[in-house]
Amino acid sequence: MQVADAASPSVSCQVAIVGGGPAGLIAADVLARRGLRVDLFDAMPSVGRKFLLAGKGGLNLTHSEDFEPFVTRYGAAAKTLESRLRHFGAPQLRAWAAELGIDTFVGSSGRVFPTSMKAAPLLRRWLQRLRGMGVVFHTRHRLGALTRTDGAARTPPRLRFVTATGELVVNADAVLLALGGASWPALGSDGSWLPWLQHAGVTIAALQPSNCGFDVARRNRDGEVELGWSAHFRSRFAGVPLKGARLQWTRPDGQAAGQIGEFVITETGVEGSLVYAASAGIREEINARGHATVTLDLLPQRSGDYVVETLARPRGSRSLSSHLKTRLGLESLRTALMYELLPRELLADPGRLALALKALPLRLHAARPIAEAISTAGGVSLAGIDERMMLKALPGVFCAGEMLDWEAPTGGYLLTACFATGVAAAEGVGDFLARA
Repeated sequence: MQVADAASPSVSCQVAIVGGGPAGLIAADVLARRGLRVDLFDAMPSVGRKFLLAGKGGLNLTHSEDFEPFVTRYGAAAKTLESRLRHFGAPQLRAWAAELGIDTFVGSSGRVFPTSMKAAPLLRRWLQRLRGMGVVFHTRHRLGALTRTDGAARTPPRLRFVTATGELVVNADAVLLALGGASWPALGSDGSWLPWLQHAGVTIAALQPSNCGFDVARRNRDGEVELGWSAHFRSRFAGVPLKGARLQWTRPDGQAAGQIGEFVITETGVEGSLVYAASAGIREEINARGHATVTLDLLPQRSGDYVVETLARPRGSRSLSSHLKTRLGLESLRTALMYELLPRELLADPGRLALALKALPLRLHAARPIAEAISTAGGVSLAGIDERMMLKALPGVFCAGEMLDWEAPTGGYLLTACFATGVAAAEGVGDFLARA
């Protein structure tokens, strides 16, 4: 950590929140309602940018499923997050939106959306309310360092911000960090906080992509492994979605998992909601083995016996592609995947081909870069925060949101945990200040 220049202008505040995403904004909401003076700092020209982008195609605010399956979506972090999610989970989040005049509805998949499907009206009303409660926003303030000045165990560190007019040192009674992970860095979440906290003795798990796409590896006709799709397949199908397939993978806990959904063929591999649901397991298998193999059931509505019996029938003069389309309704993308991923000799064996159509092996060798991911895994260790969400290594400094070491699939789970940890950290700040 660098020592702030004594000549830099210095200001004091009661609570300094750094980060204007959902976790930071809900923390400001909770603290301002308690009558505390809140200053919120953000590096970008305006707050809530990632929130707005996430809602561009329809803001998936949370999910309506029962709490017991809901909390399992957080994997290894479920036990730590459970109490926070019970306190401010999906029902509380919908009630909070209603307070802002934003009605929500449950979609056919169980996901919860604002009736307008947009993030902008909610954010606009939210910021209006925060300003009305006295929250002061400082945009274009990029956190440059955290510094200790007097060594006092309970004194929060100074914050040094880089602004358009130079450096600004902020002294706060309590600090709440909601700086996000490292996905979508152009919107402000770039992970630049890692070295500061590590230097201060905070345990950090390396940031990794989550809810991300993956690059494929396949065997060519000579049996050699090649990275990426063939030029022919890529030219025809990059950007094309595959709907109604069943993906089967191994979860990080070693359990088998499967789900029917949709994903998209990319220039280098696959991405989309079905792949995102499996991303944690795929990533951990790649970390352990150098690659991961998932399987695709291209005909999940057909039993294995039906497919075997159907392909056993003579096809006469018809080509294999025509036979599969006529008998099984296999359209061009599914057929092309079959040719792309299976050895030629297997295609000539109806029995083996039938089994492969129900479990087509797809080898993945790398996650896409973290900057392309929807979210990140890793961050501040949950063991390094106390029950109030305060860093054990930095008394007076609290953490919330995606900078903590948890991950969840898309579908409303990400936003819900950002809100829940933001509320918990804000209540921790209130308790800390009351006891000071």
